[in-house]
Amino acid sequence: MTPIISVSEDPFFGRVDISLDHDEGLLDVTGPAIPSVSLRRAPGTEAGHRVPIGTREATDLALTVDGVPAPLALGKGRLTRRSYAVDVTAGGTYRLVPHHGMASRLLLDGDRLGSLVSQGNGIVEAARWRKEAKVMPFDAAIGYALAAGFGTGGRTVLGMALESVLDFFLP
Repeated sequence: MTPIISVSEDPFFGRVDISLDHDEGLLDVTGPAIPSVSLRRAPGTEAGHRVPIGTREATDLALTVDGVPAPLALGKGRLTRRSYAVDVTAGGTYRLVPHHGMASRLLLDGDRLGSLVSQGNGIVEAARWRKEAKVMPFDAAIGYALAAGFGTGGRTVLGMALESVLDFFLP
């Protein structure tokens, strides 16, 4: 798989460059108005194909914001949308959690900053920030990195069950 390089136009912060190399487990988010964020999978860690960065094991990942390490905590990504939550501690607690099929909300200490959309391919199609949230460049950089690295949205249990039934009956 070749690295994916994309550009998002953020409504508040302008150009955001995203580079994801799934095979190597390397994600970089940069832009003129935001701090740089890097997400790295540990060398030798096998890459799963359901997650853009290749794993949901926090012990196999390292996140830095402007070179400063930021601890990660990840849900297992099972049946509920909430199980796909990704938490980062960096000057507060950030949480990216699905809120419908395509988008995930970004929260800071429980307060909603906005939502992001990424189809799990390392490209962030949209970021919608709440004006009243006073989103800062640091917040946006973390949101883009989490959305690009882990994808956004989540199916409901009912949707997954229906898909399983259809897969069983349809070739």
